[in-house]
Amino acid sequence: MDDADVSSSPRRITAGGQYLRRDGATSVRKNDIKPWLNQQWCISQVNADFIWRMEEVLDLYEQPYNPSEPVVCFDERPVQLVSETRTPLPLEPGKPKRYDYEYKREGTCNLFAFFQPLAQWRHIKVTDQRTAQDFALCMQYLVDVLFPFAHLIHVVLDNLNTHTPAALYQTFDAAQARRILERLQFHYTPVHGSWLNMVELEISVLSRQCLDRRIPSTEELSREVAAWEASRNQAKASVNWRFTNTQARITLERLYPQPSLSESNLSKS
Repeated sequence: MDDADVSSSPRRITAGGQYLRRDGATSVRKNDIKPWLNQQWCISQVNADFIWRMEEVLDLYEQPYNPSEPVVCFDERPVQLVSETRTPLPLEPGKPKRYDYEYKREGTCNLFAFFQPLAQWRHIKVTDQRTAQDFALCMQYLVDVLFPFAHLIHVVLDNLNTHTPAALYQTFDAAQARRILERLQFHYTPVHGSWLNMVELEISVLSRQCLDRRIPSTEELSREVAAWEASRNQAKASVNWRFTNTQARITLERLYPQPSLSESNLSKS
């Protein structure tokens, strides 16, 4: 806000002749630093390791649909189960449904999300927790139940410490773990780069459309999630992903590390 805007707004003048806004703050420009404010942010360290992981995932997204090698984005989300302490008041003409601010905690559970963007398909699995064993069971479920006829399944996932092939060897015997892993190829997003996983967008939609209410039990949560999943799959909803390696090299050019060898040096060698 410029000085003209300040002088034309409701104001009062101090003894020193300085304009003050109604809240008592002195004339402040809109973009001035506000040291009392803090904002949580994901601060990525963009280096060569970040770049190659990002480009590997983006290259995978650009591949055409291949049913024998599906690309499945995978992630998880904790859920707080909450019940009402008083019966909500029903919806009335001109009045929304009203519920009391008090609630009762009923524990927590976890949602594992599988998302295949090119097939416009998703599946949500409700579990009590998210241990390494739960991850291994999800990978077995992915291979044996969801895609039993796929030759190879490309799995996009983040760097959570349970998201490792070792989890399968901790859960199954060696032969079983090897059998499952031979059908999987993991593609890890960069550290602090989980936004590159398309399933994050799908989980965001799930949170807004299905989890924005008080759900008291895993049974009710499973019913709600299954109904949401069926509706989204029937509508063939997906993600309109436009961020490619070509665009990344333009938009993020200043963040790319500078190569130690120039093209002229490479041609001489």
